[in-house]
Amino acid sequence: MRNNLDIKIAFSIMALLLIMVGFLQSWGVALSIINLCLISAVMTMGVNMQWGYSGLINFGVMGFLAIGGAATIIVSVPPVPEAWDAGGNGIILSGILLAILIYSIFFIHKKTKFKFKNYIIFFLVISIIPIMKIIAGPSIEAIESINSATTGFLGGFNLPIIFSWFVGAIFAGMIAFVIGKVCLGLRSDYLAIATLLISGIVISVVKHEEWLTRGVKNVIGLKRPVPYEVNLQNSEWFIKLIEYLHSSKLSSIEIIEERSAMLSDLVISSSGVFVKLSFSLIFSIVLITLLIFSERALKSPWGRMMRAIRDNEDAAKAMGKNVVKRHLHIFIIGSAIIGFSGAMLVTYDGLFTPASYQPLRYTFIIWVMVLLGGTGNNYGAILGAFVVWFIWIESAPFALFIINIVLSHVDSGNEFKIHLIESIPYFRYLMMGLGLLVVMRYRPKGLLPEKIIKN
Repeated sequence: MRNNLDIKIAFSIMALLLIMVGFLQSWGVALSIINLCLISAVMTMGVNMQWGYSGLINFGVMGFLAIGGAATIIVSVPPVPEAWDAGGNGIILSGILLAILIYSIFFIHKKTKFKFKNYIIFFLVISIIPIMKIIAGPSIEAIESINSATTGFLGGFNLPIIFSWFVGAIFAGMIAFVIGKVCLGLRSDYLAIATLLISGIVISVVKHEEWLTRGVKNVIGLKRPVPYEVNLQNSEWFIKLIEYLHSSKLSSIEIIEERSAMLSDLVISSSGVFVKLSFSLIFSIVLITLLIFSERALKSPWGRMMRAIRDNEDAAKAMGKNVVKRHLHIFIIGSAIIGFSGAMLVTYDGLFTPASYQPLRYTFIIWVMVLLGGTGNNYGAILGAFVVWFIWIESAPFALFIINIVLSHVDSGNEFKIHLIESIPYFRYLMMGLGLLVVMRYRPKGLLPEKIIKN
C-alpha cells in the first residue's frame, strides 16, 4: 500500500509540473516533453529488464537504439530503383554468402565434433569475407554514386513506418543474440566494456555504410503514423473543429477579415498541438502495454527466477538453473525493447541522423534515468525517464529565469551576466549531477525502490 501511494504521489507531482509548463510556456512544449519522456520510458524499461531483473550491465544502449532507427529507413523509405539496378544484385549475393558463413560457423561449432573445427571456422572466415568484399565493393560504389545528393542508397520497402518499430525490435534482438553468445558469461565489468565497444562498432557501420542508411548525409522526410500539420491546416473537418472549440472567441470579432485571420492562426497553432497529442496517444498505448506485460512477467515464476539469479548466481546454479541461457533471454528481450524505442524516436523526429548518436545522450543518460527512478521497479524506471528528461529540457529556461531575477539590478552589458547567459546550456549538466547526488544521498535505491515480493 505504501509503495502504491508513493507511485501515485510521484506521478501526480510529475503531471503537475508538465501542466505548469503548458500554462507558463506552451502546450506544444509540454507535449514535446511528454512525448520524449514516453519514448525514454520505453528505453528505460528495456535497460531495467536487463539490469533490474537480472543484473546485466549493458552499456551498448546507443547501438541498439541506432539499430532501431536504421530499421525505419529499411522499412518505410521508398526503394531507389536506379540504385538496385546499379548494385542490388551484388549486395544480395554478398548477403547470401554472409548467411552461408554464419550458418556454417553455427553448424560446425554446435553440430560437429571435429578436433580441428576452430581451424576450419577460421579458414571459412578468411576465405569468404574477402570474396564478399570483392563482390560488394563495386556494387556499393555504384549504389552510392546514384544521385548521392538526395539518395545514394538502396532505400527501403515503402511500408507504413509503424512496422519499423517491430522490425527494429527484431533486428536489435538478433544482434543481441550474437553479442550475448559471445559476451554473456563474462565478468560484469568485462560485459559492460564489451557492450560499449560493440555499440561503437554498430554506430560506425550505420555512419559509414551509406548504401544502406545514407550515413552522415542523413535521411529526412520519413513517414509518420499521424497526419502532417500542413494537411490538417487544409482539412475542412479540422478547421471546423477549431472553429467550434474557439467559437466564443471568434464570435466576439465582428470584422470578417480579422475573424478569418484569427481562425487561420488558431488552425496553424492547433495543428502542431494535435500532431503531438496524437503521438502522445500512440506512445502511451505502447508504454502502458509494455508496462502491463512487464509487471506480469516480474510477478510470475519467471520473474522470481530472474531475481534469484540476480541476487545469487551460485545458488541459482546449484538449483539447476542455466544462468547463462536465462541471461541471454533477458538480454535479447531488453535489447529488443530498446530497438523498438529507437525506431519510435526516429519516427517522432522525422529524420535519421547517425552522427547524433552519442554515448552521453543515448547510453549514460538512460542509465541515470534507471538509477534515479529505482532499479528493478518498472514504475521507477518510467518515473526516472520523466524526471531526468524534464530536468534536461527545463533546466536551461529555469537557469535563465533565476539569472534574470538574481541579476535584475545588473546592467545587461555586464560581462559576468553575459557569461552566465551564454553558459546556460551547461546548466543542464549541473542540474543533472546535483539531482543524481541528492537522490543517491537520500534515496540510494531510487525514487521508487524495488518492491520486495513476499510469497
